[in-house]
Amino acid sequence: MVREKKIPLVPQKEKRARTLVFLAVALLFTVATISTQYQPFHFLMNMENFWMFIWEDLLPPKISDWQATLEGILQTLCMAVAASLVSAVISLLLAFLGANTTAPWKPLKKVVRLFASVQRNIPSMIWTFLLIMSFGIGNLVGVLALLITTCGFLIRSFIETIDEVGGESLEAMQAVGAGRLTTISQVILPACLPGFLSWLLYSLEVNIRSSTLVGAVGGGGIGLIMMGYIKQFRYQSAMGVILLIAFLVILVDLLTNYLRKKVLSV
Repeated sequence: MVREKKIPLVPQKEKRARTLVFLAVALLFTVATISTQYQPFHFLMNMENFWMFIWEDLLPPKISDWQATLEGILQTLCMAVAASLVSAVISLLLAFLGANTTAPWKPLKKVVRLFASVQRNIPSMIWTFLLIMSFGIGNLVGVLALLITTCGFLIRSFIETIDEVGGESLEAMQAVGAGRLTTISQVILPACLPGFLSWLLYSLEVNIRSSTLVGAVGGGGIGLIMMGYIKQFRYQSAMGVILLIAFLVILVDLLTNYLRKKVLSV
């Protein structure tokens, strides 16, 4: 009697790979826990203090000064919109200089990409601290910090968009004798416009969130008001501002998703 050979549902090599990955992750977690003296179950064992703080200090939320709060929200929106729009214009110009298909000079392409990487990889809060030392606390610092980081993000995103759609179009136009500027303005730019607008809307959505954190460390807007309440131990007022920020972020998220679908469907 011949026994039927069973074929495993998952290959042995794949099983070994999964086991090795699991063991590696477990080892890294153990090493990180020991080195940082982090206790994973400490939070669960002290949940009572956490819930007491929420029920006794944070709730019920309240708005102490509606006028100042609404002004802070308006400032936050203006900071995010200004940083997004100005950085989009700057990033668009630099992206054509840094893309593989449109860069007029290869060394310039590398300089633009390096410039974008430096801007993008330094967090906006670090830029805020540096700018506060120069300009002091205020909305200008918040706008500049958001503008710098957004430029780095949009330059890289715009470059990838241009490289995706620009190669074949550029070759086709060059084959019929069209100049570089004509190709960019009449072929590549219209083809990339939906992608540019989509990235712009995404950066606006991110800047609404980031402007709150930037404001909390001195960049102005609603974040500065929230941190003022926290420093004064007015936790209920701070909770009211936090809920308004959450509502604002959700509203902007819904709006940008709607506009993004409209843009991509064009």
